[in-house]
Amino acid sequence: MSEQGKLYLVGTPIGNLSDISPRALEVLGSVDFIAAEDTRVTLKLLSRFNIKKALISCREHNIRQKSAEIAERLMNGESCAVVTDAGMPCISDPGEELVSECAERGIEVIVIPGPSALIAALSVSGLPTERFSFEGFLSINKRSRAERLNEVKDSRATLIFYEAPHKLIYTLKDLLAALGNRKIAVCRELTKIHEEVKRGKIADLLAFYETEKPRGEFVLVVEGKTLEKLPEISISDAVESAMKLLEKGTGTSEMAKQIARQTGHKKSEIYKLINEVRK
Repeated sequence: MSEQGKLYLVGTPIGNLSDISPRALEVLGSVDFIAAEDTRVTLKLLSRFNIKKALISCREHNIRQKSAEIAERLMNGESCAVVTDAGMPCISDPGEELVSECAERGIEVIVIPGPSALIAALSVSGLPTERFSFEGFLSINKRSRAERLNEVKDSRATLIFYEAPHKLIYTLKDLLAALGNRKIAVCRELTKIHEEVKRGKIADLLAFYETEKPRGEFVLVVEGKTLEKLPEISISDAVESAMKLLEKGTGTSEMAKQIARQTGHKKSEIYKLINEVRK
């Protein structure tokens, strides 16, 4: 019985072909065949680096059938590299079903990391990067779209969406309606000749693209929900408000709690100053 083959997940450039890694080229040149989202796109990449390999098309409509076929070939000892049109395979990409199939059969899956549009956009956005939620493409179905935005509107994590040029304006309108006028970075054609990052508020970017026709592929990085900032109230004003509450008969503990909540000053600090005023 032949030794079981391996599945390689190979990251490819999101625009600039110089971003491909030596390891990725080595794997693409060594496997028995390559599973690609669009064989025409992958063929251009392989031709650029003089790599000749058999290609299999794995698209959304045939991925279930192809996953089973590829897994069988791997079980029989062949090796396969999976690539998407750009970036990391299996991220908003049908390749994830193939990985699941291989995982269930105990086939080894090896990742060859490479460029990722969502990480590239997040890093250049100027927005918080500690926590983020990748939401991919929003549904074209209005109800599903609204439900998804309603699910994420209270998240404090930075939100990342992919969008096509012909739907950008509609998506910006929906984001504005669902999330409010938050900060956003609209990243276009990253690593390509016409790379562009526009930062501002959603309403401002919507107004811009209503007059400037969107071109290219977009990644939208949106600010998460922020806590409302308390008004800047000085400690002396806080104590004055506290004294008024006491004069109305409010208990000391309740007074301190109310003023601390309204002003952001510590309850213990208000207690201390009130006692000093009373002396």
